[in-house]
Amino acid sequence: MSIEISKDARKQAIASIERYFRENMEEPIGNVSAGALLGYFLEEIGPLVYNKAVTDVQDRLQARVMEVDVEIHEDEFAYWRKFDRARKP
Repeated sequence: MSIEISKDARKQAIASIERYFRENMEEPIGNVSAGALLGYFLEEIGPLVYNKAVTDVQDRLQARVMEVDVEIHEDEFAYWRKFDRARKP
């Protein structure tokens, strides 16, 4: 599965890579090279980040599903209990 990003996000990511190289590396990187580097990261490392995010979402959803019983639980056979409580002095 290839990770696709919008044209605007790609443009911003390339600008960010160019800035990173200007401020942190000995040589700046050009627009085409930054785009190629971004493509590499999206293809090679992107799936790792994506899969981790999916796992995190699954864990959070599973935790929420486990709470459903507590949040919406109803006691069974409660009809007579309400009358029994009302009759006690």
